[in-house]
Amino acid sequence: MKKIVLGFILLCAAAISAQAVDKTNDQAMLLNEDIPDQYQVEKGDTLWDISALFLRDPWMWPEIWHANQQIANPHLIYPGDLISLVYIDGMPRLQINRSRDQKLSPQIRSLDHDEAIAALPLDIIDNFLSKTRVTSSAELNGAPYVLGGYERRLLMGMGDDFYARGDFTDNQLNYGIYRRGDPYIDPATGEVLGLRAEDVGSAKVKAVKEDIATLGATRSVGEIRLKDRLLSREERSLASTFYPRAPEDTVEGVVLNVEGGVRNAGALDVVALNRGDRDGVQAGDTLAIYKQGEMIKDRVAGERIRLPDERIGLLMVFYTYEKMSFGLVMQADRQLDIGDLVRNP
Repeated sequence: MKKIVLGFILLCAAAISAQAVDKTNDQAMLLNEDIPDQYQVEKGDTLWDISALFLRDPWMWPEIWHANQQIANPHLIYPGDLISLVYIDGMPRLQINRSRDQKLSPQIRSLDHDEAIAALPLDIIDNFLSKTRVTSSAELNGAPYVLGGYERRLLMGMGDDFYARGDFTDNQLNYGIYRRGDPYIDPATGEVLGLRAEDVGSAKVKAVKEDIATLGATRSVGEIRLKDRLLSREERSLASTFYPRAPEDTVEGVVLNVEGGVRNAGALDVVALNRGDRDGVQAGDTLAIYKQGEMIKDRVAGERIRLPDERIGLLMVFYTYEKMSFGLVMQADRQLDIGDLVRNP
């Protein structure tokens, strides 16, 4: 009996040891072949860039990230921080050393989160969000609209005054001026996921009489025209502290649109997807992009078959709505097209 028990214990120990070795090998497989022992973060770096420096799959960084208990939020990385590759219990880990956190005297110090590096190049994203807004036909149709300018002018620009008609009872002073764009339509179901409202400019209310307001154009990116709509300024603060990761839920969608009115996209282009909050998509989700396999004829079997889908790139979601979302293409081995597939990496 003792021999049986001892054998069982040795067998369990061997299994546990084998699992540990497998886990270590799996962790090591995440690393690039040629990586630095240390990297000092520079201004302009992004979390994606740094992860890609060490890892084959940048969104897998949480798998080997070592949380430094001496740092309040180790996920915030700042210029000057030192990222090191260390081995803890035989496992590869990325560790952050932040000299700025060392306290030389008993006083309160704080770090401005605005100084932390972003997950993605925020200049590209901020520029996109400043020009694009997703709304609904009901919201746009119910918004005040431009009647015209002084002396029956039909086109206005920055510095010009103009009239608009609608509901101004909320006493709001500042409005964005938008023009109806194309709808985002799910190609599979035909559902309208949102309506693109194109940014035209901004205006400030000067006077209101009943349902007609006099406004002054404070900004314009083009001519302000009759029937353009006034929408309340939308506060869309983009969190710079979201992190690239694989989605928690299964995601399968398609590319609806490429920013700029073109059909093709490449690295650092913005694309619209037909999946959003209701589908469990979150900012930071990394998705693989696939080119759907072509239909060909099998001349031996005498039938048509579809070739396997081909993975051609990666994107990271940065902004979500209820029914759709926007992502930034981070890697593109081939040209992306409207209708390409996206799914978990």
